[in-house]
Order: sequence, then structure tokens, then C-alpha cells
Amino acid sequence: MRPLHFLRPLLVSLFCFVAVQAHAITLIRDAEIERALSELGKPILTAAGLSSSRVRILVINDDSLNAFVIDDRHIFMHSGLLLRMESAAQVQAVIAHEAAHIANGHITRRMADLRRSGNFTSLGVALAAVVGATTGNGQAAAGLAAGAAGSSKRSFFALSRAQEASADQAAARYMARAKIDPMASVEVLNLFRGQEALSIGRQDPYVRTHPLTTDRLRVAKGFASAYGDKAIEHKQSDYWFARAHGKLSAFIRAPSWTLRRVKNDNSATGLMRRAVAYHQRPDPKNAVKTINQLIKARPKDPYYRELRGQIYLESRQFKNAVSAYGEAVNLAPNQPLILSGYGAALLAVGDQASVKKAISVLEKARSRDGADSRSLRNLAVAYAKVGQNGKASLLTAERYMLRGDVKTAGTHAKRASGLLQRGTPSWQRAQDILRASGSK
Repeated sequence: MRPLHFLRPLLVSLFCFVAVQAHAITLIRDAEIERALSELGKPILTAAGLSSSRVRILVINDDSLNAFVIDDRHIFMHSGLLLRMESAAQVQAVIAHEAAHIANGHITRRMADLRRSGNFTSLGVALAAVVGATTGNGQAAAGLAAGAAGSSKRSFFALSRAQEASADQAAARYMARAKIDPMASVEVLNLFRGQEALSIGRQDPYVRTHPLTTDRLRVAKGFASAYGDKAIEHKQSDYWFARAHGKLSAFIRAPSWTLRRVKNDNSATGLMRRAVAYHQRPDPKNAVKTINQLIKARPKDPYYRELRGQIYLESRQFKNAVSAYGEAVNLAPNQPLILSGYGAALLAVGDQASVKKAISVLEKARSRDGADSRSLRNLAVAYAKVGQNGKASLLTAERYMLRGDVKTAGTHAKRASGLLQRGTPSWQRAQDILRASGSK
């Protein structure tokens, strides 16, 4: 895989730097992938008694195998695990297990225990991302990141064997209610057989955070057999799995690898993967030709038009990018990541009319997803271009707070405080950041 900084900016936009393990963990933000995972999660979350509109499923750019929850509104899955999955049912099995931890209150109890013990540890990127995504509140995110330095991430994520057994049983029940074969849970567990015999450093994180034993696998098979007599075929789930898996694979893996595998595949997913691979080369001419072929076949799909916009934008064909993103926005007017791309394209054109329109579009994107650092960064640039430096500094402060860089956030908030009109909501937000950063 290419070094992280070569990944395309639309695919990877939320950079949160972690004190834990001395490396950065990055959320992969992509409208199509998040929509696909939402569609896969809906029947499971509904069966678990959870709101599918409230619980978000997000992907972490990490090629190891893991999935986890740290609050009741987000399920995190490593890209490595998603790429190892071979079916929609397997992804849904992972979602079902993590949803069970939420529905059974395991994470709520763990958070309460940590607060009572005074050992609310460094959760690095995940907590900052979760709190920012949940509340749009950089102050809260930074407060957690700043006040949580001490023990390892593993000690927080690890759940007891009793909790894992409870989640396994609940997951099988949720899958049965959704008429999805719970044997997929056993298939996922089989990926990790033999891992517990390895040294800690060689184990996949999933095994370290989800205790796995022969007995657990045996019991999980029993649950699957007991609940698995109502499974039916889910073509829509297979469709969304192919989109999420295919797009993630095309962006992360080498273009030559992808092109060999989709050479004669003219399905919608095959064309999409081919377009991404050409784009990654880069070969914008063939990328545009391929995505146009796909759009002709699926004219009402906003994600294919969004991808065309991304290809144009990153090929520096800015006016074409504005047109393509505009078409995508017309089809999905409230999708924040598509709006973010549209705003970036408008900003790239650079004339005053385009910059002013970019501000309007990016504010709309930000109101719907306060955790997209790309929107915050571009909005700050846009405000600076029209001479509103106070707002630009405030947005920069909020972006650093979301990343957990409290000190830098405080520096920008102090600058914003001196430029904004005292008593206004924007000025008050700057004061909040200053207080949270200890800079006031």
C-alpha cells in the first residue's frame, strides 16, 4: 500500500493524531462507502433495537483486522478487516457483534467504570473523532484527548469473555431476526483461529480486544445452528457490500492489481474500480472515459458523479469538477461529504463569486458533519480569501481541537478571539476552546 499521504484527499480527510502507540490513525471518509455500510447495518441495528440513523459505521485506515465500539453511536471497522470479508453477511456479522456490545450496555458500563476510577485513559484518535462526529464540539473532543493520558488503548477496548459470549449470542439473534445467516459469525471467528497461540506483537488487534477461545468458537457454532433456520438471500446487501469492498480495495491497492482483476468486468462495480485504478495511476483520460460509461448506465446515482468530480478536481480540471460535483449535489443535496467536495472544487476555481459560493456550500456540509476536517480546512481558507480572518482562525482552531492538538488549537483560538466581535457566537466558541486548551 502507498504511504498514507498519497491517499486521495476525498477518501481520507479526517486526520487525528494519537498519543497511543506513537502513530496516526486515520478515518477513511467516503460518502459511497459510508452509505454502503449504513445499508448493510440497517437490518442488524433495527433487529438490535438501535436506530440506524443514530449509529454510524466508520472505517479506520489500518490493514490489521479489528472492529470495536467506544460509545453508543459509532462502530469502527479497520479497512484490513473489511477487505478480508468475503460476503455481506460476514460484514453484517461484525456489525451485529459490535451492536450487541452497545445494546447490552457493555461500553456504557466500561466508560462509567473508568470515570469512577479516575483512569479515563488515552483513547487518541477514536475518542476525538467520535466526540467531534457526535456533537460537532471540538472542545469536548479535545477535553477527552487532553485529560486522557496514561494506559493503553487495548486495556480500554478489551472486553471480558463473558461479555464476548453475551455479544455472540445476541449477534446471532439479531442476524436471525434480520433473516441473515448467523453462520457468517462463525466464518469471521474462523479467520482468527490460532491467533491466541501467537505472541501479543504478532496477533491481530481483534484477538487482543475480543478474547477468542476454542470454547467460544464452539458455542458460537451452537448459536448459529439454533438461530440459523430463517436465513434468506439478500441481493441488496450483496450489492452494497460489492460497492464498499470494491471502492475501498481500488483506492488502497495498487492500480495494476485492480486493473488485472477487473479487465473484463463491465458490471457497475467493475467499472467503478477500473475508473479509480486509472485515476490512481494517474491516467485521467481513461478514468473519465470509464466513469462516464458508468454514469451513462446509472444516471441517477450521485456517488458515480461525485467520483467524476473527484477525478476532475485531483486532475486540476477545476471547472469540470465544479460541474460534476454540482450534478452529484443535485442528486444528493444533503450528503455532507459530497457537499464538501463541491465546496473544494468551487474554492479551487478561485474567483470571488466561486469562493463566496464555496463558503455557503461548505457551511452546509459542516452543519451536517462537524467531524470532516477537510470541510473545516477549506472553509477556513475560503473565509481568509474574503478577508474574514477571525472566522478563518476559529475554524482552524476547531480543526486542531478535533485532531486533539490542544496547544495549537489554543493558539489559533487566541488569534480568533482578538479578531472576532466580542459577545458573538463565534467569539464565544473561541473562548470555549481557550478554556479547554488552558490558554486563557
